[in-house]
This record gives sequence, C-alpha cells and structure tokens, in this order.
Amino acid sequence: MADRESVPALLRVLNGERLDPPPIWIMRQAGRYLPEYRELRTRAKNFLDFCYSPALATEAVMQPLRRFPLDAAILFSDILVIPDALGRAVAFVEGEGPRLKPLVEEETWRFDDPERALQRLSPVYEAVERIKRAIPRETALIGFCGGPWTVATYMLQGKGGEKDRSRRAVYERPADVDALLDVLVEMSAQHLAKQVQAGADCVQIFESWSEGLSPLMFQRVIIGPTRKLVQRLRALGVTAPIIGFPRGAGAQIEAYANETGVNALGVDTQTPADFAFKVAPEGMALQGNLDPQTLIVGGEALERAARDVLIAFKGAPHIFNLGHGITPEATPENLAHLVRVVKGQ
Repeated sequence: MADRESVPALLRVLNGERLDPPPIWIMRQAGRYLPEYRELRTRAKNFLDFCYSPALATEAVMQPLRRFPLDAAILFSDILVIPDALGRAVAFVEGEGPRLKPLVEEETWRFDDPERALQRLSPVYEAVERIKRAIPRETALIGFCGGPWTVATYMLQGKGGEKDRSRRAVYERPADVDALLDVLVEMSAQHLAKQVQAGADCVQIFESWSEGLSPLMFQRVIIGPTRKLVQRLRALGVTAPIIGFPRGAGAQIEAYANETGVNALGVDTQTPADFAFKVAPEGMALQGNLDPQTLIVGGEALERAARDVLIAFKGAPHIFNLGHGITPEATPENLAHLVRVVKGQ
C-alpha cells in the first residue's frame, strides 16, 4: 500500500481526511483570465477543435500549474463533447456560447451509437494520458462530465440561458426526456470510465443547472439520473472518488448529498458552509465556495473572503475552491494571492 504522504492531498481529503491547509484547485483554472491561454486558443479554428486536440488541451492544463502551486489538474474539455459525439452538432458562437439544434423542435429524437461516439472522443482520453504523464506525482488529476440534466437542457433547448423550454419538456414529453437522460447516463458513465482508465484520479459531475426545479422534478431529472450514473460507473469497475457539484440546488443539496452516491459535495457560493455540514453525510468532503467576484476585486476583500471560507469549513474534510468557475475578468495576480492565503504563505 502506498505511503499516505505520497497520496495527493486532494485524494486524501476525498477519502475523508482533514488537512490544514486544505488542498486547492479552481474551477476553470485553465481559461481566459490567463494571457497565455488566450494566445493558445488562437491556434485552433474553433473551441471544439481546441478540446479535441490532445496537444492543445494538455498545454491548457499545464499553464495554471506553471504559475500556481495548485493541488490538482483538471482535464481541459467541455461538457458538450458528449452531445457532439452523439451526433448533435455543437457550435460555439463567440460572445453567445454554445448552440445546438433544439430537440424540442423535433418529433423524433435520434442519437448516434454510443460505441461510435466513444471512438470520436478518443482524443479526450489521449489528452488525459498526456496530462497524467506531465503533472507531478503529488498533483491529482480530475476528469469530469456534465450532469445528465445540465447536458440535456442544452440539447433540449439548443442553448443556455433560461431553462423554461427544458422544464416544460419534462411535462410535455416525459417519456422522451427520460429516454434522453438514460442515453446521457450511459454515455457519461462510459466517458468517465475511459478518463479514469487513461489516468484520472477522481472525477467531478458538473450539474451546473440545478436551480429552479421543484422537489419532484429535482428527484426526477437530477437525483435519479445522477444515482444511475454513479451506480453505472461503479458497475464498470471505477472506484475513483466522485465529486458532485449541483450548483444552485439550494436546500435540495441534502437529497443530492445523501441519495446520489457521490463521495464529495461541491458547495456553491450561495450555500452556507454550516448548512452543507448539517445536511451532508458525516465526514463527507466538502468543496468550495469562494465567490469568484473576489478574484476580480483582489486585495483585502479577497483575503478576507478567503479566510472566511477557511474558517467556515474548518470542521470537515475540505477542498478549497470557488463556488463557481473563475471569470475571464479575474487576474492571475489575484489568484496567486489567493493561493498564498490558503496555503498560509
């Protein structure tokens, strides 16, 4: 058995250990706030080509690790590679975000064969292999996928923004939506399993659009599919820890933490740490939850907010992170300051 000290700090916390200082990584840590990322992005003709280039994706992952002593790397990809691989062409419109042909406007929903879809995603798994070889042993590698409901909403309505069309579809076409979620559960489980086989130490499920759902709908489109996804992943032989991040779920994080089978709970900015402690299973690792806006403001406001998070999560296994992804307006200097504060330097 490996010596405990040789296990990456992030994995130790995911296994229930409390570390001081806590490990830190940042959602979207490879991204537009870094000038070198903006230059790298120009080398691909579009965003999906960037995601499907193992060399470019690996370089994007390494950029923040060269600048900051972060405790984890996360695969550079996108949650929408899954619908793209399933034959639902995805385009990223500059300044507007992703666009797909809305399923709600089609009578019959057809998807490509999952086995062929996984073959299309092989560059993603090659990127995982490259990243694993490139990062230090003490740095954990995180794989990820979008939560089934979050990916489904993009597919149903063709874009982000308001989710009204997607929620209506659950009432108007319940059997079709259930079938879509089942396709996404299977595809996501296979996708995560391939990432772990390629070298990911743990995985995160980004259920970014958990907000605005009634308790019954939350059970139907988030709890049920996530539980199936976790069970399917375990049936595929994956033992790696799973972080679930149900952003905007509010009081329903209690059901999410207790009923889905995830090993750790991502806590968003709006959720108080003491509430997360109270509703999550005892000893479950909690991740979060600094306001990303503080990385734009910097200075004393950033330092005070970071210390507040450290104090708030003092009583549990904690992974320091933001409560949502870092924004393009954040500065590398402010992130460097944050890492120093968290690490007590």
